[in-house]
Parts: sequence; C-alpha cells; structure tokens
Amino acid sequence: MSDQLPQVTTPHSLVRLACPLFYLERQLSSDGPVRIVAIGSSSTAGEGTIEPYPGRLESAMKAQHGGRVTVINRGIGGEEAPLELSRLDRDVIAEAPALTIWQIGTNAAYKQYDLDDMAAAIDRGLSRLCAEPMDVLLIDPQYVPALLKSETLVAETERMVSLIAFAAQKAGVNLFSRFALMRHWHTVDHVPVEDMAGKDDPLHQNEWSTARVAEALKLAIDDGLARAKLACTREPGLRA
Repeated sequence: MSDQLPQVTTPHSLVRLACPLFYLERQLSSDGPVRIVAIGSSSTAGEGTIEPYPGRLESAMKAQHGGRVTVINRGIGGEEAPLELSRLDRDVIAEAPALTIWQIGTNAAYKQYDLDDMAAAIDRGLSRLCAEPMDVLLIDPQYVPALLKSETLVAETERMVSLIAFAAQKAGVNLFSRFALMRHWHTVDHVPVEDMAGKDDPLHQNEWSTARVAEALKLAIDDGLARAKLACTREPGLRA
C-alpha cells in the first residue's frame, strides 16, 4: 500500500441493517451496563498486531455512549460455524448481551468445507440466539486475495456469502456484508484488493481495511439504533 491511504465511500445501501436494533436501543436508554458479544474466527479474535473490529467498536461506542458499554470478544482463530455453535450458550448467551455479532464463513470458503453443513450450523445457531432477548447481526467473509485467487475459491466464497444472506433473511436477523462493502471499495473506489489485506497475509485484512470496516459497522449500528428509537417514539410500548 502506498503512503497515501485511499479514500473510500460507504454507501448507505451497503450498511443499512434489515432490522432496527430494539434490544440494544433499550439497554442504551437505561442506566445499566450495555453488553455486546462478538463471536467468530480470526477476524474477531484478532490477527497479529492489528486491533480487530470488536475493540474498535467498543472504543467508538464508549466515546458516544459512555463507559458502561462493553464489547466482549469471543473470537477464536480458525473456527467455523459448527464449533461456534457448540459454544454459543457458554460464550454468548451466558453474557446476556443486547446485541450478538456473529462473524462466519471465511474459513468455510477458504478451506472448502461442506457449505451445506455450514449453512445448517448457522441455521441452528440463529434459532438458538433468536430464542433469547437480543439483537443478532451476522458478518460475512472479507474480500481479499486469498478468497479470489481461483475460480473455485471465488465460487465457494460467493456461495458462502449467499448462504449467509439467506440464513439471515430466513431468521429475520441483520446482515453486515463485509464482502459486498470491500468489493465496492475495490470495484467502485478502485482500491487494489491487495491493499486491503496483509502484505504477507493474503487472507486477513490489514490495519487500514480493518479500521474502515469497523467504522462502517458502527455506522450500521447507529442507523439500526436510530430506527429503533424512532419506532419506539411512535409506539412507546415497543421499548417496554
């Protein structure tokens, strides 16, 4: 990447969530602690010295809403939906979060796992999460060279992205499409795809793209909160 960092656009259409964040807005409107749990693989846990999106999101949320906001990082590098499904009760539900962010799909596409098995695990996980009083948001794979280096990998990645979107739609939960957003930066803003990944690590995002994705995620959450607050203003019973 050159010394001059690229400027990118973040269209509202790519970050607008499908559902208002009612549970998160309710906790933020109270006086108590506000918990968000992020579960996923290395994009969540962190890779190398790069601060991953959960820590960046916590800093941004604290700056806006105060120190009572905590983003709990439950990422484990290399995992995929089946293993994460097995720890949802312990690592997510036990924390009673207002919002759960589930980052999935990258390892499944890259390692060419059985994507139907992955989709079934995602469906089961969403059923479990949606039974609890929380908002749920899925994050799909990153748009990076390692996932684009062959026609087979592109097809697997695009199918995984589609399966995640379908799972979110079926369950009535939110999707933040990191893949679509980063692809927009490449195809519309002309950022070389290599400039969004590590210099010696074509699978993981670099510092620049991690920061930009975290900023876009915060925009998406802000929009979901604003729509929830507006709906509660119009129908106060929604916050009860």
